[in-house]
Amino acid sequence: MPESLSQALAPHLPFLRRYARALTGGQTSGDAYVRACLHAIVNSPAVIDRSVHPKIALYRLFHAIWSGTQLGADATIDGLSRQEATAQQRLAAMTPESRQALLLTAMEGFSDADTAAVMGIPGERIQPLLTEALAEIDRQTRTRVLVIEDEPLIAMDLTGIVQELGHEVAAVARTRADAVEAAIREKPGLVLADIHLADGSSGIDAVKDILASFTLPVIFITAFPQRLLTGERPEPTFLLTKPFDPRTVKAAISQALFFNSTASMAA
Repeated sequence: MPESLSQALAPHLPFLRRYARALTGGQTSGDAYVRACLHAIVNSPAVIDRSVHPKIALYRLFHAIWSGTQLGADATIDGLSRQEATAQQRLAAMTPESRQALLLTAMEGFSDADTAAVMGIPGERIQPLLTEALAEIDRQTRTRVLVIEDEPLIAMDLTGIVQELGHEVAAVARTRADAVEAAIREKPGLVLADIHLADGSSGIDAVKDILASFTLPVIFITAFPQRLLTGERPEPTFLLTKPFDPRTVKAAISQALFFNSTASMAA
């Protein structure tokens, strides 16, 4: 491979490996495709189109090899955390093109036009593919949510956000005891929890009680984030500060459900 070409492509290889891993379902299969890409470039440097940005050219070659050979995803998802494995299972349910369009835009940061160039399809097809991918994610992650919040107006805001995302509010609890009872009764798929509750009890303790019996994602929403960010114990994966931006809550809910992330503080 000419040195100039090597220098142009080298900065993008780590990101290509990340993308390949996400697309194929594991490190082994992802790396196999990347190696096939590199072998193709070494054997014939002309396979890289020097008229476009090196990253686009590299990903375009990868796409051609991936769609042409389909070495297959790993039989078992190797080297991934539980959260990553959950994400891979969700991605696997999408069509190959919608999965690739979603990863190229959301993870790799390509524009719609550059994504179309990588995939070799008309630009107008990207948005429908993304819509299809996001609809599949919504279908897979739709759930019932337990809101642990003692302030009525805030509870109403959170209820509206949950419902706007297409989820169902299983219950609203104002105390630790009510929260644990509601979780046992309703078996929610997600918990949104404040820290300070109506009777002076702790939302932290409520979540610990719930996670002792269930494995589910938890998002803490509190005016006192420092209570959970001491560095002296495991901390939650998702921690939002009051007053909150509804867009931030929506993003956290979607991400927590997509990765099925539990509160690490319960580990």
